Amino acid sequence: MVSGRLMRGASLLLLAPLALAACKGDGGADATATEVPKEAAGQTVAGEVIESEYGTPVKDRVATIGLLNKRNNLSQDVVLKTGEAKRIGNVTIRLATCERSLPWETPPEVGAFVQVFVEEREKADQALAWRKVFSGWLFKNSPSLNVVEHPVYDVWVKDCAMKFPGEEDSPTPAPAASASSAAKPAGSASATPAAAPSPKPSAKPSPAPAPSVDL
Repeated sequence: MVSGRLMRGASLLLLAPLALAACKGDGGADATATEVPKEAAGQTVAGEVIESEYGTPVKDRVATIGLLNKRNNLSQDVVLKTGEAKRIGNVTIRLATCERSLPWETPPEVGAFVQVFVEEREKADQALAWRKVFSGWLFKNSPSLNVVEHPVYDVWVKDCAMKFPGEEDSPTPAPAASASSAAKPAGSASATPAAAPSPKPSAKPSPAPAPSVDL
């Protein structure tokens, strides 16, 4: 009996850190976990990644993907490079590529091609197995175009770190605009001194010689 209680106590001590990790506010498991299922690591997305002549090369782009656990309402950001897969608990997210609309295109849009794998039981009497629940494009400003439909997890794109030629020069027009705006108050200030000479003709001392004429 005593040995049984000790074994149960030891098991509770082992489970305590896991419970604390699940209750962390940053979403629980670490997104840099190394155990990536072979179903995710070995898959390729043929014909979906298109290299563009503009902007950052596909291999250098980095996407920020949001992950929400609907059971405990905990969310976290998963940062992925092109072709990288990361496991968070029993969810694995793989990034094929990400894209951002050109700076002069309106409205702006950010998208990412992701694959989502979940380790779950297809039926209650079956063992845990990795299953691909989503594979396709997700759009930040148009989330209704494609949705990850899963009862527990929600995945969405938050950002795609890439640049286009000339974007580093965009801050330069701002100082020019400020200089032009600064010139406007200078002109208005010069207009106020111009109005100053008007009091000179208003103060007319010419009527003063009139009394000398009466003599």
